[in-house]
Amino acid sequence: MTQTFDAARLAADYWSTAIIDIHPGSIKVRGFPIQELIGNVSFPQMIWLMLRGELPDAAQARLFEAALVASVDHGPHAPSIAISRMATSCGLPLNGAMASAINALDDVHGGAGQQAVELYDSIGALMEAGATLEHAVEQGVDAFTTAHGKYLPGFGHRFHPVDPRAVRLLALVDASVAEGHISGRYATIARGIEALLQRRKSKPVPMNIDGATAVIYAELGFAPELARGVFCLSRAVGILSHAWEQRGRHERNKGPMPRQMDYTYTGEPERHLP
Repeated sequence: MTQTFDAARLAADYWSTAIIDIHPGSIKVRGFPIQELIGNVSFPQMIWLMLRGELPDAAQARLFEAALVASVDHGPHAPSIAISRMATSCGLPLNGAMASAINALDDVHGGAGQQAVELYDSIGALMEAGATLEHAVEQGVDAFTTAHGKYLPGFGHRFHPVDPRAVRLLALVDASVAEGHISGRYATIARGIEALLQRRKSKPVPMNIDGATAVIYAELGFAPELARGVFCLSRAVGILSHAWEQRGRHERNKGPMPRQMDYTYTGEPERHLP
């Protein structure tokens, strides 16, 4: 009897979770019956509930949703979007195209939001230890570039002189600060980095979408790794859209560039076996 009970207990605890409780005829998400959530909770609110355990208030939900909306797509030249289109032309179904594209959202393409939150946190820790904003920003930026190279996540953009998404998101952040919904601490740190970069480079290096969404996710209390996770959720919308559009074109085996375009070969000239 004891052995049977222990096995049952082991089975019950093997995948223990605080997220969802399912029994015949009953589904509760974070304690809420699913039928009460359906029709009453938005998808961004549901994401928050799943990740954080409680529903956001109205101000948190608005800011969170704005960040999600801002990151859905950046055109077919974005690697994740291009991969979804190429995968579809190679015959993959939508789920395969989405998986291929999302797998590309790693440190280089997709990780800047997480890295920016980590940078902001490091600067915030220096301020808590007594450093002024200016000195903390200098120390934090120098430490990051020493460890990771000159690339600074969240600032500057190879395509946009000023990222229109960041401008709008920061305006929403400022409004939320003015209304007392968030502290504005991370927005201040991010703008301190902008000021430092302008002094050092003698030209503006404005915040981009990754820097602005990192401000929002940090202000809302998301862990750095979740900044990347929710970016993946957001970009999945664009990935799906492009995969579906590409599927309707009935094109086969599209590569990363048109076949008519040449490429540069840098290997050995033609040679032959002895």
